[in-house]
Order: sequence, then C-alpha cells, then structure tokens
Amino acid sequence: MLSSLTHLFRLARAGFVFAREGVLALADPAMLPPGALPLVKIARLIERRGAGSNAVRLAKALTRLGPSYVKLGQFLATRPDVVGAQISRDLETLQDKMPPFEQKTAERIVADALGKPVQELFASFGTPVAAASIAQVHRAEYVKNGEAIPVAVKVLRPGIEARFKRDLETFFFAARNAEAREPEARRLRLVATVETLARPGSMEMDLRLEGAAPLELSEKTKNDSNFRVPQG
Repeated sequence: MLSSLTHLFRLARAGFVFAREGVLALADPAMLPPGALPLVKIARLIERRGAGSNAVRLAKALTRLGPSYVKLGQFLATRPDVVGAQISRDLETLQDKMPPFEQKTAERIVADALGKPVQELFASFGTPVAAASIAQVHRAEYVKNGEAIPVAVKVLRPGIEARFKRDLETFFFAARNAEAREPEARRLRLVATVETLARPGSMEMDLRLEGAAPLELSEKTKNDSNFRVPQG
C-alpha cells in the first residue's frame, strides 16, 4: 500500500501536468471548492503556450500521465454527471493509442511467459502493428504440422499491472478524501466510480480472458452460417 504522502506527491504531479497542458482553464469557477480559484489562477501561470483545443488539452495531459489515466478519461467520457457535459464530450475524442515499446522488450516478455525464445516459438515475429494503453500487437507466424500460420500476438506493456494497481490506489485515495470533505463528491459517488473503472481494467490485463472469448463466441454461433470466428 502506498503512503498518504506518496499519493499526495502523485496527485501533485498530475496537477502539474494538467496545469502545464492548460486543462485548468476548462474548470468552471462556480464548481470549484472555496479557496480553490486563487490556486487555479496561480497554476495557470505555468500553462504551455498554444495548448490547443479543450479536447486536445485533455488528451495530451492524460496521455502524458500514462495508461491508467487514459482509461480513466475514457471511462469519465461516459459520466457527464461527474465531469460535466462539455468535458465528457471532449473526453470522447481521447484515443487509446500509445507509442509502442521496444521490440526486444516484447520478445523478452513473450520468452519469459512461454519459456522459450521467440525464434523457437515462431517462424517470424514482426514489429508491433498496433499499440494501446494496456498492450501492443505483433504479427507473427506459428508453425503447426509443418505449416506457417499467421497469428496476432498481444503483449502487455512492461510493468503495466503494477502501475495500474498503484494508480488505482491513488484514484481511490483522492475519491475517498473528496467524499469525506465535499457533499457534492458523496452525491457523485466517486469511490464507486473508481471501483467501476477498476473491474474492466483488471479484466483487460488478463489476456487469458481475451483468448477464451473467440472460443466462447465460436461455440455460441457454430450453428449460424452467417458467422465465421477465427480459430485459435
């Protein structure tokens, strides 16, 4: 468990990134708690010039803060009751695209998970063709019965599970403290909001569930000629 001081440091860092990317300019003064407006005005002094539109500001800030914040932003896009209608619409533009991590790192993760070097597991293992906040995908060829079969290999980002867990602890810390101090936060049920975010995020990092999904879909649609499900 992280200490309260660590949570405060992490929240301060997030606040700095929001200020730097001009996100604080989007705050409605009427919605700020007492005494917060002067702090917001001071924080805006470090705002980056040419921060861009509202949607661009939010997207850049959340992307800079990492995968957990990207997921949080996407989830809050569905909660205009929490962030307001305008910010909710802006968050809808947030893309789950991230720079890929190194090829050697991906190969090492696959080798550690499967117990063999990728050169022994696959006839070929290409560079990433897509990279999101949780994982990235590589084209590869798997040899079965002497035949090279094209496959997609999904690899979790290094350290993503530990990072997601740490960020969730900070989100819970912020939500609990907000609910303890602000009646409006209790009405919005911020702790329950973070709990709702935590469940799908944890499931998405369990790639066994994703691997089982095509098998389940194939079983349910096996008598329907309109469906074709790729075989694993």
